Amino acid sequence: MQYRTLGHTGVQVSSLALGAMNFGAIGRTTQDEATAIVDAALEAGINLIDTADMYGGGESEEMVGKAIAGRRDDIVLATKAGMPMGDERNHRGGSRRWLVTELDNSLRRLGVDHVDLYQIHRWDPSTSDEETLSALTDLRRAGKIRYFGSSTFPAYRVVQAQWTAREHHLSRYLTEQPSYSILQRGIEAHVLPVTEQYGLGVLVWSPLASGWLSGAIRAGRDITTSRSAFMPERFDLTIPANRARLDAVERLAEVADEAGLTMIQLALGFVTAHPAVTSALIGPRTLDHLHSQLAAADTVLSADVLDAIDAIVAPGTDLAAHEKHDTPPALLDPSLRRR
Repeated sequence: MQYRTLGHTGVQVSSLALGAMNFGAIGRTTQDEATAIVDAALEAGINLIDTADMYGGGESEEMVGKAIAGRRDDIVLATKAGMPMGDERNHRGGSRRWLVTELDNSLRRLGVDHVDLYQIHRWDPSTSDEETLSALTDLRRAGKIRYFGSSTFPAYRVVQAQWTAREHHLSRYLTEQPSYSILQRGIEAHVLPVTEQYGLGVLVWSPLASGWLSGAIRAGRDITTSRSAFMPERFDLTIPANRARLDAVERLAEVADEAGLTMIQLALGFVTAHPAVTSALIGPRTLDHLHSQLAAADTVLSADVLDAIDAIVAPGTDLAAHEKHDTPPALLDPSLRRR
C-alpha cells in the first residue's frame, strides 16, 4: 500500500481508501460482512474510511461505528452531510442550523467524539459560503472535526469558497471529493488544476465508473451490476453515451491484457497516477470485491499504458457528461434561467 499526504494537513492516508456507501441496505451488506470488509481493509494497509449520513439513512455510519470500535485512533475517519435526510425541508443543505445538528447525529451513529474529515456532500446554492464555512470553522474549534472539505464541487465553487474563507478569516476546505475514472475525465480540465493550485487533498469516488471498469461488463454479456438494478439508464445500450462507454471498455480491455493487468488494476492505477489525486475510494459490497480491488494497491502504470488510455479516452473528456453531479442548477431548472 502506498501512502500520501492529505493536502497540507500532514496526515498520511492510503492511496486506496474504503468507501462505505454499500454498507447496509444500499449494497445489501450485513454488519458481519461490513466488519469483515473493514478488518481486511485495515489488515491490507488502508487507513481511511469514508461514509456519509445519507447512506442508508444513517445505517452506513452505524455499521462503520460498530466495525471500528476499539481501534478508532488507527483510522482516518471521514463522513459527509448536506444531502436530504428525510422529507423535512431543513434537514439538508449547508446551513449552520443543520450542520451543527447533523454532525452530532453522525457522531452518535459512529460512536465517536470527533471525525477527522467532515465534508459537504454537495454544494448548496441556497446557502452562502460564509454561512457554511463559519459553522464548520466553529465545529473544528470545538474539537468535533479535525478538518473539513467539499465533495463534487464544480471548480468555480471551489475557488469561490477559498476566496470566502480568506475574505472572512475563516478556516478553508482542505479536501475535495470528485467523481473520476478513465471514462469520466472532465475534472482534469477544471477541478484538478484548481485543487493543485490550492493544495487540496483529493479523494476520488467511482474510479470503476459504477462497474463499467470492473471487468464484468463486456460486449456480448448481459450487463448486471449492483447499480444496474436501480440506475438502468446508465447501462441501457440504446443510449449513445453507453455505447461509447462499451466501445471504450473493449479497447481498454485490450490495453489491460497486453500489460498483464486486470481491468480493476488498470482503472485504479490510472486515477492514482494523477499527481493531484491523493486516494481512490473503493466501495466493495463483499470480501471478494475488496480483494480484487486491493490487488491494485501497488499498481503503477507505465507511460506507454497511460498513453494508450489517452488515445482511447482523451484527457479532460467525459463520455457521459449528462451524469455529472456538479452541473450548475440553472442548467437543470429552466425557472432559474428565466426572468
